[in-house]
Amino acid sequence: MRQNQREIIKQISDRELTFHLYATQMVLLTISIILGIFLYDDISSFLKQFVWDRQILTYGVGSGIVIAALDLLFMKVLPKKYYDDGGINERIFRDRSVFQIGVLTAVIAFCEEMLFRGVIQHHIGFLAGTIIFAVVHIRYWGNWFLILNILILSVWIGLVYEWTANLGVTMAMHFFIDFLLGLAIKYQAENREKEGMFYE
Repeated sequence: MRQNQREIIKQISDRELTFHLYATQMVLLTISIILGIFLYDDISSFLKQFVWDRQILTYGVGSGIVIAALDLLFMKVLPKKYYDDGGINERIFRDRSVFQIGVLTAVIAFCEEMLFRGVIQHHIGFLAGTIIFAVVHIRYWGNWFLILNILILSVWIGLVYEWTANLGVTMAMHFFIDFLLGLAIKYQAENREKEGMFYE
């Protein structure tokens, strides 16, 4: 499966990759809106899930930084095969600017948390939100460690949502995890390229 992913990712252009990334998020957002129309009484009931308080910094930003730091530590100490996703994440982040990574990860955090926590977990339950979140991240299915990683992450985000009932918290956490790891992947790829040029 990872080999197939590598071949597919090599064949598409940067523009096509960007289109697919944003199109996927728009699909998730559209599903959220459609389900929300039927499941919420009105827009105010949904907006009550956004509370701009200190929890966003402590649980959201704090958890995001800690999780990203742990992931970076594991990337250093574990064999490379544990984080082998077929080169997808490197292709996504390698050639983007910091601003572009920020925008992309903000869109991902907003759209995914709207659906998985704001609609599915809120109305169906913690277990459904956790499992569906992991299932949707199909690119990790070929690697048992990555699917375990995403399951644990999904459980933690779901628990934080249960404790805080605040979508602002889970969106902040999701954003900081993806943004920091995206930057790390970008700079690691750039360093490898520089080292390769040095040794040529």
